Amino acid sequence: MSVWLCFLSDFSYGNEAKIETLVVTAGRYAQGIAERVESISVVDNDVLKKAGNTHIQQSLASVPGANLARGNGQEYLPALRSPVLTGAGACGGVLTAEDGIPLRANGFCNINELFESFSETARHIEVIRGPAGTLYGSNALHGLINIISRDPVEDEGGLLNVETGPHDYYRVGVSANHHFNTEGDGISTDLYLTTDGGYRDHSGVDQQKASVQYVSHIGDSRVRTRLVATNLNQETAGYVEGESAYRDPRLSRTNPNPEAFRDAYAIRMYSLIDLPINRDSQIQLSPYFRKTKMRFLQHYLPGQPLEENGQESIGIRTGYYLELDKKLNLVSGIDTELSEGYLLEVQESTTEGSEFLQATIPVGKHYDYEVTAWNLAPYASVNWQVSDKLEITGGVRFESARYNYDNNMLSGRTDENGMACDFGGCRFSRPSDRKDNFNNISPKLGALLWLSNELQLFTQLAQGYRVPQATELYRLQREQTVAELDPEEINSFEVGLRKIGDSLSYEWVAYTMKKENVIFRDADYFNQSNGKTRHWGVELAVDYEFTESLRVEVSTSYAEHRYADQRELQGVELDGKLVDSAPKTFGSYRLHWSPNSLVSAEFEWLHQGSYFTDPQNAYRYPGHDLLNLHLAWQWKQYQISTRILNITDKAYAERADYSSFSGSRYFPGEPRSIYFGINFDW
Repeated sequence: MSVWLCFLSDFSYGNEAKIETLVVTAGRYAQGIAERVESISVVDNDVLKKAGNTHIQQSLASVPGANLARGNGQEYLPALRSPVLTGAGACGGVLTAEDGIPLRANGFCNINELFESFSETARHIEVIRGPAGTLYGSNALHGLINIISRDPVEDEGGLLNVETGPHDYYRVGVSANHHFNTEGDGISTDLYLTTDGGYRDHSGVDQQKASVQYVSHIGDSRVRTRLVATNLNQETAGYVEGESAYRDPRLSRTNPNPEAFRDAYAIRMYSLIDLPINRDSQIQLSPYFRKTKMRFLQHYLPGQPLEENGQESIGIRTGYYLELDKKLNLVSGIDTELSEGYLLEVQESTTEGSEFLQATIPVGKHYDYEVTAWNLAPYASVNWQVSDKLEITGGVRFESARYNYDNNMLSGRTDENGMACDFGGCRFSRPSDRKDNFNNISPKLGALLWLSNELQLFTQLAQGYRVPQATELYRLQREQTVAELDPEEINSFEVGLRKIGDSLSYEWVAYTMKKENVIFRDADYFNQSNGKTRHWGVELAVDYEFTESLRVEVSTSYAEHRYADQRELQGVELDGKLVDSAPKTFGSYRLHWSPNSLVSAEFEWLHQGSYFTDPQNAYRYPGHDLLNLHLAWQWKQYQISTRILNITDKAYAERADYSSFSGSRYFPGEPRSIYFGINFDW
């Protein structure tokens, strides 16, 4: 079951019995979900199994406000209470993490970084909708997606999962747990191997993921250490071009960029250490190390340069929980991180196209730089139980980020040998060595009121931010020599109503946000940070149980995201226009039927509203509706499952876009497909 509503907690209303608990870590320590004022959604393991999680976008479709745009293979573009985020540093708009540890170092995010997570075996996924900077810092601008891994002490035994589907899709997963003693010491291992031929030409994917974790106890302390490694080898399919090209059954399967690829690997090691001091306080320490490397062909750029990037980082996240009295508690700590990253861009062959493109985009190295980054962030959050009905929470975080940039090439706007380009100079500009500092404060204030033993009213004011990413600061173009960028900031206000019932539960949330210092590339290809946007929306989640065997779940959103500055693009003022790639309506609707303990079925309707594909609001994608069916049969230790996706074989686009160079272009959606799987528990 997907739990969108923040309604399960240890909180007791007056003399009523305590509500069943669902523990989350969104507050930096384990607590009941309804004790959090933020809008928090939880996608549990049952939903992940039904979705099959062949792509992370499928797993998050049940979250209100989440609208990830799936690309080719394992690629995607994020959207969480936001338009679909694009651009070099747009990945900083949504923080992604595993067990509370960000997947990427601050300043070195990647737009597709969730493919480095091990979501296939997750216990659940926690999603904070809206700014989460107070507890999580930079990049939690629009929210947080946190993959919670399974605990080795939960079960003894193992699981074998085998799945097959169209286009030579095969996946094998093995998970095993072993307990060493009754104190809770244990070890778990996970291995998932996936190969997919792709439904478009030359679009295959091979991916391997492995995880080992160990839990030990020393006195009252608990230490959970995990090592995760992932590897991705992908043949990338580009856009198909032409008005409504996704509707052409022949064209939608083609790949105009068969030479494109993406190779990426990541390794992470971290520990989650709980150190109880007494019954009123405890310390949490989370030291970690991570390393990533990636190579991919930028097939979408003239000259198709090859990019190589990577980063290594070490850090520690700390938390101190103190119960001052029965009605007041404090969470505080310091997060710090040291990272080293690099980027190399090389073009091997002459640029095709006009004489201007050939002259200004030279063969050879375009960029070659290294950046050392250091972050320090103290924070504090207070929760005050004013009465049995009223709870108030507030907090603040200060974060300092420092970059030390080292250019390994000649500075300026020349080719790698120092030769000037015709037509005014080369496209690529390399700043001289420099240092950049950013300091930010992120406060929040919220309240939760129990109107009855089944009804909650909550509200929150919060501010989020993201620092400029290294690619925005040091990967410049044309005559720009310094990118004087400010951190993006967002101010948010939300109010919500939750009903907690035996057969009917729902959550309704309305929010409004204003974002300033939006970083964008202007008509002169300069990186600027004087953009503004405004956002408002309504989210609704409903869970209604008709009978013990029949239940309906609804997750739906209405949102408007508009430009709010004086920018002009090709003579058109953008102020007041809708941001492109931002449908007003989207959602998922599911009907569950379980006539007995052996059989279960789920019918799913996915809705994507229409949206503009260009900032001037001149071109539009009409939207689409998809129908899916999930079936499962359980017998002893075996479970057999079938997923039928896009039942009606509808022609649609996972993402639609408009380019002034090529016109309308699309990532075609997959036609009707059937997947079969079998699980064996031992």
